[in-house]
Amino acid sequence: MAELVIVTGPPGAGKSAVASRLVELRSPSVLIEGDEFFRFLREGRIDPWLVESAVQNEIVTESAGAATGRFVTGGYWTVYDGVVGPWFLRRFIAASGLRRVQYIVLLPPVATCVDRVATRRDHGFTDEAATRHMHQQFDRAVLASRHIIRDPDADADSIVHWIIDLVRSGDVAFEP
Repeated sequence: MAELVIVTGPPGAGKSAVASRLVELRSPSVLIEGDEFFRFLREGRIDPWLVESAVQNEIVTESAGAATGRFVTGGYWTVYDGVVGPWFLRRFIAASGLRRVQYIVLLPPVATCVDRVATRRDHGFTDEAATRHMHQQFDRAVLASRHIIRDPDADADSIVHWIIDLVRSGDVAFEP
């Protein structure tokens, strides 16, 4: 059945590792890498964690939501891997045209995120201060705890199985 599973959280939370495994579990499926939408920006791009990037981030969020929603309405089980904080979730869903999504925030301790960002390879983002800032934004966001996975000791495969159970149960469904 086509649906959208959003796997989000701050940099270094493990989104990409989890999302790439999740998408392998269903067919047909699509993995949307949300960071790619920011790579479309060229001249005048503003780092998305800066206050002055608000309008840019709204446009990118709506563009990502629209493209993602089209895959879902086209019949694909879709996993979105990217930063969609609760503060942008309603905007993302509205742009997608969907009525319901599965929403999961990966939120290990900030030290885990900082360490992962500092040691990962083949990824352009390495900003510790921005990682700490985005972690704080997720940690302080108003969101039901059922959407948040905080287990710092769980590996990606364990989290994937946990998410599948949550999706099946409907516990992480979000309907604006």
